[in-house]
Amino acid sequence: MLNRKSFAAVACAAALVVAGARNAHALTTITGTVGSTGYLLTGSPVNVTANAVLKISFETTTAGHNLELCAGSTADFAAGRCATRLSDSGGPGFTFLTIVDAASLNGKSLYVFNVVGVNPASFLFTIE
Repeated sequence: MLNRKSFAAVACAAALVVAGARNAHALTTITGTVGSTGYLLTGSPVNVTANAVLKISFETTTAGHNLELCAGSTADFAAGRCATRLSDSGGPGFTFLTIVDAASLNGKSLYVFNVVGVNPASFLFTIE
């Protein structure tokens, strides 16, 4: 009887470890609409100093528009300047992958600008 209880406890612990490891690579997806002033993705500058790989996918979901995924200061965003272009879009159906060292984004904000098209345009941003 004790062995069955011990085995059950070990099996439950193993299941929790596996589930935790699977969630360690969780995705964050943001959908948004960019108007004439841009779309600020981060509420505060990135605060990462460790070298780690970030995988970012970016797609415009509105036809006739080209959007730009940028990193820079909040002053860059306010001025409409893309200090570092991480990615741009090719229209609906084109998802672009960017692989970047997280530490290279330290102190920068992430934002999106509408560079082709005059009407608001939607996008899909995913980071892993």
